[in-house]
Amino acid sequence: MFRGLLEPTHLILILLVVLLIFGPSKLPEIGRSFGKTIREFRRASSASFEEVTAEKEAAPSTAEKTNG
Repeated sequence: MFRGLLEPTHLILILLVVLLIFGPSKLPEIGRSFGKTIREFRRASSASFEEVTAEKEAAPSTAEKTNG
């Protein structure tokens, strides 16, 4: 269904449309904010993964104390 969606010619066309809409002076700012957004998303997903992992590791030890 989405086969060949992001071919190089499509990416160039998208870049040209973005350039026409926002202009060359706004592109660095847009790229910077996009990078910050991706970085925050990765940081949040990593933090939630670590939280879930810590909860999984702590759960069996709590269950053993109540059963024993």
